[in-house]
Amino acid sequence: MPDTGTPTTPGPEEDVVDLLLAQHAQVEQLFLLVIGSTGDTRRDAFDELVKLLAAHEAAEEEVIHPLARTLPGGGGDAMVDDRLDEERQAKETLKTLISGGVDADGFDTGIILLRDAVLTHARYEERYEFPLLRQHVPAERLRSLATAVRSAEATAPTRPHPSTQSAKGNLAAGPALAVIDRVRDALRKPSAS
Repeated sequence: MPDTGTPTTPGPEEDVVDLLLAQHAQVEQLFLLVIGSTGDTRRDAFDELVKLLAAHEAAEEEVIHPLARTLPGGGGDAMVDDRLDEERQAKETLKTLISGGVDADGFDTGIILLRDAVLTHARYEERYEFPLLRQHVPAERLRSLATAVRSAEATAPTRPHPSTQSAKGNLAAGPALAVIDRVRDALRKPSAS
């Protein structure tokens, strides 16, 4: 599996916007790999994509969206509610694709529709939410938020859970769901014998 880009620890000057932009680029690369491959390569890339999307969205819901609601000049609640609705729809689509698997009829169409929705969602964040963060949040806080996002991702579920749509939902159910997901992932991983 090729390295798709995001460093494992934030650099000293990396802020949360840098981190999320790098993850958006990584998501885009994984979509290209899933769409352009077959067999085990496709399956592995899809599994990596699912884990990244689940962790990324959970972290945004816990860390970024609550802050974005409070920022001046951005439509706060309406902007975040729109992003959350997009995330919920993407989680539902992703859940359907997971249940069918990469070899299922309709996977090719479904993954392209999901890619388009996820990348449109990312562009909205990049165009509206991220500039507000940079404009209204001090640089030191943006750097500390990168650490907070990494921490949230480390304890996030590895599969989509549309019912955990808010910071409170992620904080309450996320750790338990993450344990269940990680056990499920370990049981499904082929043994190295």
